[in-house]
This record gives sequence, structure tokens and C-alpha cells, in this order.
Amino acid sequence: MMNTIKNIAKTAERAINEPTDYLNEVDNLMYCGKCHTPKQKRFDKPFLDEIDTVPIPCHCRALELEQEREEREQMEHFQKVKELRERGLKDKKMLEWNFKNDTTNSKQIDVAKRYVDNFDKAKAENTGLLLWGDVGTGKSFVAGCIANALIEKEIPVVMTNFAIILADMMNLKIDKNEYIKGLNRNSLLIIDDFGMERDTPFALEQIYNIIDSRYTASKPLIVTTNLNHAEMLKTDIQTDYRRIYDRVLEMCVPIYFEGESKRTQNAKQKLEKLKEILG
Repeated sequence: MMNTIKNIAKTAERAINEPTDYLNEVDNLMYCGKCHTPKQKRFDKPFLDEIDTVPIPCHCRALELEQEREEREQMEHFQKVKELRERGLKDKKMLEWNFKNDTTNSKQIDVAKRYVDNFDKAKAENTGLLLWGDVGTGKSFVAGCIANALIEKEIPVVMTNFAIILADMMNLKIDKNEYIKGLNRNSLLIIDDFGMERDTPFALEQIYNIIDSRYTASKPLIVTTNLNHAEMLKTDIQTDYRRIYDRVLEMCVPIYFEGESKRTQNAKQKLEKLKEILG
């Protein structure tokens, strides 16, 4: 046993020595020839009466090790974020929906940033957002900004819509309960274009199941919709819709998006450019 320990210590000591290293005559320890700091540390009490020093990183080697650690952690982070994006953002255009690409500096963007900054609290209190307003006012973009920002923090997020969910749920090979559990493993679920799906009894039942399962699991939900908030508050509507809307409104804080449709604005800009081209 003693011989094994001696051999390990000698091997480790030889491994850290460089041609420029030298023995310091003052403390009789090996020093680095580059940074002139110790590469050995002495025990207060000799180990096994013979081994009284152990190799340690000198200052410049410690910096190298720290840089290697940071690079390794960065690579691991990039890989983790890549995997979360591939799993959570089904549409590639969503990758461009992030805060750095915003040009509006709108109050809705400010709300989204605060939601990301305080997501731990929002998650603990099961608080989501209902982003509502006319078509093309930026609801999906803002939801995507939240998704990308949280994923960048290595927080699992799925952004999808009920058309995709219902298509999956109609697949006879899929276990519906396991499918819902899979969605709920994500810290945040974002449902885009809520209200645009088919209003069949099966669809309404599955929509309610998805939303209610988030509520039961105490997991937050973000919904974007072209539906009017007042319309969702009406009491004289079909029971299936009423219970869905009630659950959404219970879980999500409504944020109104107003203004001219960005799609209309883009169309006008393209028309003006076309006029310039055609003279």
C-alpha cells in the first residue's frame, strides 16, 4: 500500500514538471519557470513519514485550467440549448423571434422581458400570459422571444399550437396520457393561435385536457389568440368553450396587443419598393 502511494505521488510530480521548472532553495519546493509560483505544496505533517509534498497547479496553470473549465461549460451550455431548441421550437422561423431582433421597444416587449427575469416566481405561482389582439400585432413574436430567452437559460420550453397537438393526439400509435405528460415535463408551454383549431367535440375535449393538465401540474401556460378578451368572458356560450376559457383566464394574465398589423405594414413597404423599382 505504501509503495503504491509513493509511486502515485512520484508520477504526479513528474507529470507537472517542465524543463524550465526549478527547485527553490528557500523552501525546497518546485517552482514554475514561467510564472515563478510553487508547483508543490508541503504537508504540515509528513504522510507515511516520507511523502511530505503534493503537486499543485502553479498560477499560470491554474489560469489555463480555469479557461479550460469555462470553455467546457460553454460547450456544454451550447449543446444543451441546441437540444432544447430542437425539441421545443418546431418551426425554424421561431429561432429568429428573440429580443435582440425586436425593433418596437413596445410595452409588451417590456412585459415579456420582466416575465423572463421573474420566471422562477411565475413558475412557482403558476402564472402565465394571455397575449390577445388582432392578427399581425406581434403576439407570436413576443411569445417566441420569451421561449428563446428561457431556453437560453436552459429552461425547457415548448412552443406549438393546438392544430399540431390535435394531429398528434389523433395518431392511434400515441399514448395520449404519456403525450400530455411529455408536454408537462417542460417548465413552460406556449400555445400559439389559440382558437384557430377545429371545434369538434374531440378537439374541444383534448384542448381542455391539455390546459387543465397544466393547471393540475402547477405549470405555467402562455397563450396567443386573436380572440377578443371580452368574448372569452361571456357567460352565454357553449359549456365546452366556457370551461376552456375559464381555465385559461384563471392561469393567464391578459396582455392586449394593439396597432396596425405588421403584415399589413410589410405589405405596404413592399408595395412602395415595387413602385420605386418600376419608376
